[in-house]
This record gives sequence, structure tokens and C-alpha cells, in this order.
Amino acid sequence: MTDTALQRALDLLADPPADPDVGNGYLDLLGTGESTPKNTGPIQALWASRLGSLFYDNAQSIARRLFTAWQHPTEWLDIPPGGVALDVGSGPGNVTAALGRAAGPGGLALGVDISEPMLVRAVRAEAGPQVGFLRADAQRLPFRDGVFDAVVSIAMLQLIPDPPTALAEMVRVLRPGGRIAVMVPTVGRVANVARMLPNAGAHVFGEDELGDAFESAGLTAVRSKGFGTVQWVRGRRP
Repeated sequence: MTDTALQRALDLLADPPADPDVGNGYLDLLGTGESTPKNTGPIQALWASRLGSLFYDNAQSIARRLFTAWQHPTEWLDIPPGGVALDVGSGPGNVTAALGRAAGPGGLALGVDISEPMLVRAVRAEAGPQVGFLRADAQRLPFRDGVFDAVVSIAMLQLIPDPPTALAEMVRVLRPGGRIAVMVPTVGRVANVARMLPNAGAHVFGEDELGDAFESAGLTAVRSKGFGTVQWVRGRRP
């Protein structure tokens, strides 16, 4: 393997594969078959279709660019020179690349996503010596404990079956003193009503729910900031 970013990614894994699959430009740690993680619900059924996948990929790409135009996470994450950062649910990779630039020479930014079409797009647009992408499950991040200086996740946490587990994984791979920033859509005080609706495969966050989850995960300096129907929550691992 000659890609510097993916080679460095292998060094961060808890259980690196003997024969890494990087044929598509990203490190695929899931492969295919019945054991591949899948979310459930009508939304996921739509995404699984060819047309739905195209719609989802474009919608995610647009959403991430709009959300980060309002408040870019690198402004607060304070990534040290030569630091290592993780983008969970990296989508088109634009935020991952920004993390790499923030880390500067010698730094590393890795993006994790489960969507193969999205990863192909990210590799084509953003991969480089300091920016690499992996196909992995956010609920079972493949990295060793405490290897990242910063972790960010944008418009992803609401889409997976078990958000607290994914948040716990993000905290686990964060170094002591490292910072985390997560953005989710929120419906504020009407969340309890929304949760009574049939499950469509997406979690509905209340206005204090994610902040409370940060504190329950042991994070300190927790702050929340809302922009209309989206919310940023940030914190620091002590």
C-alpha cells in the first residue's frame, strides 16, 4: 500500500486486516454479506434502492456544505499541529479535508462512512496524503482507544439504530483533552410527539437530549447551539 493516509490509518486500528481492501481508494472494513451492518426502516429501504442512494448521496452532500457554512467545526476543535482528526459519517469528505488542512503538515484526517457511493465520491474529490477514508460502522469504530485529537460528526447520529452507542464510540477513540463536535437535526420540544410516530429509521432529538448524552458520556465543557432546526453540541474529554 502506497497511500500515506491509509497506511497511517492501519496503524490506528485495533485489529488491522492482514490483506487490506483498498481497491476503491478507501479502506473497506465491512465487505459484503449478511454480517454487513444495516439500519432498518422505510428511509433505509429507500436509500438501498439505486435511485434512493443517488438522492441520499446528493442530499447529504448539500446538507453538509450548508451546515458547515453556518459554523465550521474546525473553528472550535483546536486541532494541534500534526494532530489526528476523525470525521464520522464523512459523506462527500469536504469536512474531512478541512480537518486535514487544520492539522497542517504531518497531520492526518480520516473519514468514516458506510455508504460505498459516498465514499467513492469523497475519495475522488478529497483524498490525499493527509486525508483518507474508511468504510466502517459508526457503532463499532475500528480504532484503538484514545488515538484522535478531535472527532466531528455532521448529520449522521440521527440515522443509525443506536445513537448512544455511536457517541460512546466517538468518545472512546478521543484522547484525553481532545474535543468533539456533533451536529444533528432537532425538533426541540415537540420531539416527544414525533417519537410517537411510526419508526422511519431516523431518531428524533429533543433540544436537550444530545447535550445530556454528552454529559452522561463523561464529557466536560459541554455547549449547545441551535440554528433553526439543527443543533451543534460540543464537549471535551477530560
